[in-house]
Amino acid sequence: MAEHDTVTERTWQDFHAVVNMTGQELREWLLTDASGEDAFDNDPARPVSRTGEDIVNLLNKRRTDVTEDDAELMREVTEFVRDQLADPRREDAEWRRRLMSVGHDPLKPDSARPDEEPDLER
Repeated sequence: MAEHDTVTERTWQDFHAVVNMTGQELREWLLTDASGEDAFDNDPARPVSRTGEDIVNLLNKRRTDVTEDDAELMREVTEFVRDQLADPRREDAEWRRRLMSVGHDPLKPDSARPDEEPDLER
């Protein structure tokens, strides 16, 4: 991490609490048709979105290698997932795509639900 402190440590923990896909799982999903048009870029050298690629790279990093930009991305992803989970729509395929595009599969058994995990309401 750019600077090891309790805030950055908490950001790392929160991010990994809401992201329940591995870097490999996310990359494979982003490369499928199921991820939707937003995941794709016309540039063949960049087959997934910039954000998707950044999250995949972040998931493959060691905690000590995280930069301030990575920490900001982790905060954004954590907030986004929590916001989406606050209004669950499990039968809505688009809702699931949005979550999966940032590394959270709401259909996995370990998917956190705000009504079951009050810690997600921060």
